[in-house]
Amino acid sequence: MKNGIYLLLLATGLIAGVALDSMHRSSTTRDARVILYYQDPMHPAYRSNEPGKAPDCGMDLVPVYADEAGKSLVSSSATMEGTTTIDQAAQKLYGIKLAKAERDQGKGTIRVFARVATDETRIYRINFGTDGYVKETKEDAVGSFVKKDQHLAIVYSPDFLAVAGGYLAAHERDPGGTSIAAANAAANASQEAASVQARADRLRNLGMSDAQLDEITRTRKLPEDVYVVSPIDGFVLTRNISPGFRFERESDLYTIADLSHVWIVAEIFGRDALAFRPGVEVAATLPDTGQSFRAKVSNVLPEIDPVTRAMKIRLEADNPGYKLRPNMFVSVELPVSLPSGVSVPAEAILDSGLSKRVFVQTSEGSFESRVIETGWQLGDRVQIVRGLHGGETVVSSGTFLVDSESRLQASGKSTSPATEGSPMDRSM
Repeated sequence: MKNGIYLLLLATGLIAGVALDSMHRSSTTRDARVILYYQDPMHPAYRSNEPGKAPDCGMDLVPVYADEAGKSLVSSSATMEGTTTIDQAAQKLYGIKLAKAERDQGKGTIRVFARVATDETRIYRINFGTDGYVKETKEDAVGSFVKKDQHLAIVYSPDFLAVAGGYLAAHERDPGGTSIAAANAAANASQEAASVQARADRLRNLGMSDAQLDEITRTRKLPEDVYVVSPIDGFVLTRNISPGFRFERESDLYTIADLSHVWIVAEIFGRDALAFRPGVEVAATLPDTGQSFRAKVSNVLPEIDPVTRAMKIRLEADNPGYKLRPNMFVSVELPVSLPSGVSVPAEAILDSGLSKRVFVQTSEGSFESRVIETGWQLGDRVQIVRGLHGGETVVSSGTFLVDSESRLQASGKSTSPATEGSPMDRSM
């Protein structure tokens, strides 16, 4: 009988123990999920005791629970004043990378993208100094390659007839004039030669080509029509006529460009513009084919782009085979040699506009914010003139994360113990 009572009491005790343990675990779980405060997901330094919107970005404040409060990017170990501590696991988790400050010889290549443009000194506009109409056009489509003195169109204008008749009459009275060149050579020898030259100039002013003037001199025939010819070997850029078209005086009929020599216009930023001096030779490469051309800096244009704040550099290049076409993009490379010095990756530098800083590793997991002065930049390397020594290790990736943690730690250290209990007070 007594044994039965003992067994009953033992079973009751075990059941009570299991129930108490379950209640304790449930209470612990509830306590762990207690919301301590709400914080800005973009700027964790902002905290609030109430849910709401972040004042900077308008996002919902996210709750921070008691069981998550210990999971911080910052190590729990004590840190020196002005030092940020981040453990190795957190560095790997957040992609924080390190790099050494190395002494660089200052030799590299400046690479910029540029655009091919037509040499404006090699653009020719064809027009007439009189009214007329177009009888015929041939092989003059936009983009066509035309040869010098090639006939593009035939036009009629009565103003040519009177001047051409006077030119032939004056030429007949000048026995020594057998061609335009002979008339020019004898201009000061006789009044008749001067008259021939004056009428030839009037025909040129009206729009007649030298090739047709020589034809009139050779055949001694009065032309009924006037030929529109190409003044150069080049490409037709614009065409503003068609058969039956009536044109007015000084209106452009064609625009033809000589693309055997082109411009290359590049946009340069900052100190890179100092390396592109007039006369410097560069290599221009077509990205699609890899074909390279030699180009020379001809001028640094005075205006600055109002949007990008970039300076425009004009280069000139010969264009054999017409591989470079207007509005093509090319890659321009300029080898440069600058004074040697300590350099770091460009991503390692935080530029606030008033100062530039890097985070230097003072010991494993500890980083110090240091103000620096920079010099040249070649590619992704920036020279450090002052504030850093060769061989020191800096944060090269994730610099903004380290900066944010540095500000959070500094904010926490500046809070007095009396107000430390309030998350809102700590954030303030």
